[in-house]
Amino acid sequence: MPRIYLSPSLQEFNLYLNGGSEEEYMNLLADALEPYLEANGIEFVRNQPEMSLSEAIAASNAADVDLHLALHSNAAPESLAGQLQGPDIYYFADSVYGKEAAEAIAKRFQEIYPDPSLVQAVPTITLRELRRTTAPAVLAEVAYHDNAEDEAWIKENLDGIAEAIARGLTDYFGLPFRMPQE
Repeated sequence: MPRIYLSPSLQEFNLYLNGGSEEEYMNLLADALEPYLEANGIEFVRNQPEMSLSEAIAASNAADVDLHLALHSNAAPESLAGQLQGPDIYYFADSVYGKEAAEAIAKRFQEIYPDPSLVQAVPTITLRELRRTTAPAVLAEVAYHDNAEDEAWIKENLDGIAEAIARGLTDYFGLPFRMPQE
């Protein structure tokens, strides 16, 4: 049975345009994702909002997981604030398994995001949550919370985003997808 570390954003200071924070909405997304994980036989350990990022990384490394999954929403640099859109699914550039997981999740995001051409799997070497975890890791920036359209899409589609992530995970782990019990 695969096991993941579920790491919703700890960034309570990262505010959405029309109320709420990145930490709040990514925890709501994690809440929506949990029944999909359970239905599909994917065990999980989850960070807590009071943790620091270093504590979450240490907990992930101690948890003996097959994948570290960080959930975030994005914000553009100040000069481009409100102008960028789309999900970016990051993975550590040297991680073959991280790349496979990111691509599986990005493929499922392309099925639900209004403009599939804006969905991408992105290699990086700079994100600490990808660089310092021992398990393969993916950091999903589900959309831009500083863009009004993307912010509304996140808020209105938490369950659909959770399902897309779960479908990507079942693809990655080679599991048949099952909907949670009603």
